[in-house]
Amino acid sequence: MQVFKVQGMSCGHCVRAITQAVQAHDPAAEVQVDLGAGEVRVASRLAAEQVLEAIRQEGYQASLA
Repeated sequence: MQVFKVQGMSCGHCVRAITQAVQAHDPAAEVQVDLGAGEVRVASRLAAEQVLEAIRQEGYQASLA
């Protein structure tokens, strides 16, 4: 499981947007969002850079934790 720091997440819409963005590239991806910690955990066949790009395309600043 990869852990990413994501800035700008604040609500359920953010959770859905990030989850759908990652799952658009890997429908089997498991995405866990922790709004309080500003973290997104992803279990996926995607490379970390692919996950980061998907999150960034939604307008969030993201980096590996």
